[in-house]
Amino acid sequence: MISVKEAKNIILNSTQDFGFEEVPFIKSVGRILRENILADRDFPPFNRVSMDGIAIDYKSFKNGQRAFKIEGIQAAGSEQLSLQNSENCIEVMTGAVLPNKANTVIRYEDVTIKNGIATINIDAINEKQNVHNKGKDGKVGDVLISENKIISAAEIGVLATVGKSTVKVAKQPKVMIVSTGDELVGVDETPLAHQIRRSNVFTLVSLLEKLNIPSETAHITDDKPVLKSKIKSFLKEFDVLLFSGAVSKGKFDFLPEVFDELGVEKLFHKVAQRPGKPFWFGQKKNLSSDKHIDDKYQKNTIVFGFPGNPISTFVNCLAYFYPWYFKSVGVEPKEETAILGEDVSFKPNLEYFLQVKLESKFGHLVAFPVKGNGSGDLVSLVNADAFIQLSKTEEILFKQGENFPIIRFRQ
Repeated sequence: MISVKEAKNIILNSTQDFGFEEVPFIKSVGRILRENILADRDFPPFNRVSMDGIAIDYKSFKNGQRAFKIEGIQAAGSEQLSLQNSENCIEVMTGAVLPNKANTVIRYEDVTIKNGIATINIDAINEKQNVHNKGKDGKVGDVLISENKIISAAEIGVLATVGKSTVKVAKQPKVMIVSTGDELVGVDETPLAHQIRRSNVFTLVSLLEKLNIPSETAHITDDKPVLKSKIKSFLKEFDVLLFSGAVSKGKFDFLPEVFDELGVEKLFHKVAQRPGKPFWFGQKKNLSSDKHIDDKYQKNTIVFGFPGNPISTFVNCLAYFYPWYFKSVGVEPKEETAILGEDVSFKPNLEYFLQVKLESKFGHLVAFPVKGNGSGDLVSLVNADAFIQLSKTEEILFKQGENFPIIRFRQ
């Protein structure tokens, strides 16, 4: 049995680059950018009016002039006008190009307009006020968005602005999620007294959807030849296999021996943690020609064998699959900590992932344990926001006020 730290290091040393693909920019939210986005021109591309009002030559105001004849209107999207007389003004709209020979904008709220004359009603203005200068946000050729960034709505606006109708993003791994067990039936079925509905597989599907990773699902009964046949085909077709169940010591927990018989290299089995101690992890090395038409290269199928208890599956996906994915696509995940809100007593000398409710108190994030009934109590997660990670230690008491890492699953 290895430690959580050792297990995570092994997993992070088994990451894989899946390449990139080009997608329409509007479909790229949540994906990982695989190119630098450069400014195709200055931003803004002209001296931009940032308030509705009038544009003047500041020198006239400085010389004491307060009333200005209106020469015309500079609308947003219209070609640049020129101020013909430095003692006149031009009405300007937000987003318009600043008229030539004008350098200062006074907002309408500070002006009275009557009979074609705009009178400034305030005593002090600043030269170049309410003007967003050309190139202030970025010069042509500047990197506006660096690669490996997760694309959000903010990035979509920039992509549109620079004319990137398609964008390179990290290709997602092809994932199969497999549940096993004769006790499981479909969501729309009525279980017998000795059966339960499948739930873990759909939890995993949803956790992967948060990463914009599509997945397929399958259910295999506790029949070793059937397991072996189906897993053999999955190993050839998919980049990642996520299993829920059949990795412990039960008489029908066939997966470890099936993996061995199919040539899947075991990198570890069992981690000193609760929940999820029977966690199995390995890889199958295959030759593929996906990347280069003429060349074959080594392609590993990564296998995560999560224990079948619901909370075990849930926390293992967050604690291990998520970091594996982020490193594979070149993203540095944000690490968070929280203050323990009350004393926690835990006897086993294991790393403890405890579900908690998060609250903000006096500017600090505080984690309060959520009472549950073990790793099979999926319902307890409904009242929780995160797992707090309590270190493996000989001590049995974790004291209120101490700081520990957390893994959020709810914002």
